Amino acid sequence: MQAELEAQFQEFVRARWSHLVRTAYLLTGDAHHAEDLTQTALAKAYRSWRRVSRADSPEAYVRRMLVSCNSDRFRKRRVSESLTDAPPERAGRDEGYAGVDERGALLGALAQLPPKQRAVVVMRYWEDLSETEVAELLGCSVGTVKSQASKGLAKLRTYPGLARRTPSGQGGNR
Repeated sequence: MQAELEAQFQEFVRARWSHLVRTAYLLTGDAHHAEDLTQTALAKAYRSWRRVSRADSPEAYVRRMLVSCNSDRFRKRRVSESLTDAPPERAGRDEGYAGVDERGALLGALAQLPPKQRAVVVMRYWEDLSETEVAELLGCSVGTVKSQASKGLAKLRTYPGLARRTPSGQGGNR
């Protein structure tokens, strides 16, 4: 039985690792923190894999652990953000890299949001979860999700180059 659970966990990690790391990166803004955060969440999931694997969606369960571990990082250690305002400079603009530049601008803008707003915006618009799912994931009310998303999007709209690209929050325009 234990060997079967361990095999299920290993398969889950193989299948979902990159997706979880990407979500963690959007929450932290740092590749190394993202991998550490993902490993921490997966270590917790491993310890309770019997319960996690019986959940309706083990991935949602682990994603919730990811968000909680990220929140704990700020609560326990009073960590201040160490993200930069902008990605490193390039030698020159190459039109072939326009998507990379836009992604860098988005990541820079996300780095400016407080952790809770960033979590709401990432889960709502990047992970495409409903307001109800985000509220359940973050352990808050739907109203809090709506207000945090609204405030986060308003801040993103003030970031240079993103005013036209952020979701409107009205009617699901993304």
